[in-house]
Amino acid sequence: MDVRGLPTPCYVVEEKKLKENLAILHQLEQDTGCHVLLAQKAFSMFSLYPLIGSYLSGTTASGLFEARLGYEEMGKENHVFAPAYKEEDMRELVAICDHVIFNSFAQYQKHRQTIAEHNKKAAHPVSIGMRVNPECSTQEGHAIYDPCAPGSRLGVLKSQFPEELPSDIEGLHFHTLCEQNADDLVTTFRAFEKKFAPYLKQMKWLNLGGGHHITRKDYQLDMLKELIGEIKQRYSLEVYLEPGEAVALNAGYLVTEVMDLVRNGMEILILDASAACHMPDVLEMPYRPPLKGGFEAGEKPYTYRLSSMTCLAGDVIGDYSFEHEIKVGDRLVFEDMAIYSMVKNNTFNGMPLPSIALWREDGSIEMVKTFGYEDFKGRLS
Repeated sequence: MDVRGLPTPCYVVEEKKLKENLAILHQLEQDTGCHVLLAQKAFSMFSLYPLIGSYLSGTTASGLFEARLGYEEMGKENHVFAPAYKEEDMRELVAICDHVIFNSFAQYQKHRQTIAEHNKKAAHPVSIGMRVNPECSTQEGHAIYDPCAPGSRLGVLKSQFPEELPSDIEGLHFHTLCEQNADDLVTTFRAFEKKFAPYLKQMKWLNLGGGHHITRKDYQLDMLKELIGEIKQRYSLEVYLEPGEAVALNAGYLVTEVMDLVRNGMEILILDASAACHMPDVLEMPYRPPLKGGFEAGEKPYTYRLSSMTCLAGDVIGDYSFEHEIKVGDRLVFEDMAIYSMVKNNTFNGMPLPSIALWREDGSIEMVKTFGYEDFKGRLS
């Protein structure tokens, strides 16, 4: 990829790698009969939705705007879960979603009539689901993304379930993983099954949520297929998976230019990309993004701290070492930057949003979107 002609900062999504990921997920659908949905919270580059939709069953959303995006730009299965829904949002959601999943029985009671009225006249009725908390945490180091942590607001506990579910609840949903393998899913399912198996007899579907790193090289794909087969055979359920990261894993880059070099006990590069603005997971998780040509600090002759043009003192991406000296005007390329980047970025300090480009299979780079002052100003008044 020739990055010299790109405006910076710039996200670049690699078409070839995206297709490789999608082929794995499509084959999973073919081999097991499950439904794989794009979790838009991780990757929402909708110009690629026609491509993604040619491989996957549809989209899943975390609220009205994502649901609209999936409906308008992919137009296949469209599921939504949110901790709570506004009444006016629900009236729109029932018209564009196939599955609506609730986070509490109070929310279900509040909106069930809206769904029932829609279903009386709808050619394709909305299916109602409940999100559960299996109270089985398998995560290490990602507390911010652990829905099974003590005090979690996500999912209904078994102790809060009635002995019999209302007849219009057709599915159950749990989502507990973050960048994890199939063994953790199996562990979670066993805990879920122990608590909720009696309810599965009346269900039509089970949603296993997201956080499955299915397209990672070491992912235990056979184990996942065996689990899906077991669920379908034992309970006669449709099975849904909602990967977000797995769709665009390692398929994106963030190109940035070195603006300055300052010294304070070490050499510090000032970039036109920002952790706080353009890769928030670096500060939230925390997360150290891979850098093309960059190594662990001290591993190579030249070590630099990579930071940003914002005024936030902690806006530091990390310390990296290089084979050669880095100079002002050089371009650096961060890897695995398609996921949780475009969907989370912001304009703190008036930082420009990165442009968005597509690296085509034929080697060409297509500019998809650029941003300017009006995109910053339009959010503020």
